[in-house]
Amino acid sequence: MAAARATGKARSRRAPRKIRAHGEESRQRILDAATQIAGERGYDGTSVALVSERSGLPASSIYWHFESKDRLLAAVIERSFHRWLERMRAWLPPRRGADGDEQFDAAIRRAAAALTEAPEFLRLGLMLVLERRPEEATARRMFLQVREQAYEGIVASYEAFFEGALDAADVRALAMLTMAAADGLFIAHQVEPARVDLDDAFALLAKALRGAAKELGSRADRSKRDRR
Repeated sequence: MAAARATGKARSRRAPRKIRAHGEESRQRILDAATQIAGERGYDGTSVALVSERSGLPASSIYWHFESKDRLLAAVIERSFHRWLERMRAWLPPRRGADGDEQFDAAIRRAAAALTEAPEFLRLGLMLVLERRPEEATARRMFLQVREQAYEGIVASYEAFFEGALDAADVRALAMLTMAAADGLFIAHQVEPARVDLDDAFALLAKALRGAAKELGSRADRSKRDRR
């Protein structure tokens, strides 16, 4: 009897773990399907019915995990953004002894490579921010949130790269220029992938940004001299 009770308790402990594992597997299948469909059709063209068909899971399961299409697409953006961050961190650092310019160029090219491998958050997010809706979509707010996180990450990196050369305002200006240029190159690549190689384009962008940083630094120096 005691052995039977012990076996029953062990089974009851394993059951919740199996349920959680199955629930997470279903969640990822739904996200995978929604990512594919949103990439093909955009926000408005994505529906719970299509996600259900693509994932092989009932609509009730999708609503149980995400409550609505809008929350589902917000989760798609969030997952893609974190995958982009993971790929950014996974790339090897510049070779030992590399100078500052080489390190900067390598960091910018890492961003392009990671974006090539996890583009969904930027593709879907840019679609959403260019739309005007009576009610702001949760997915749009999520994109703006992760975009701000990315911007602050760039600012922190530039503070280290350009320490002593640029002040806080110039660092933020350069970070904003970086994001604007990256958006443009990404859109150009989406429109004409055969003509726009992101790796080459971001390599040129790195050189342009270093030139912009030198101009910002020189402008600050001239301003200081003029005040004397």
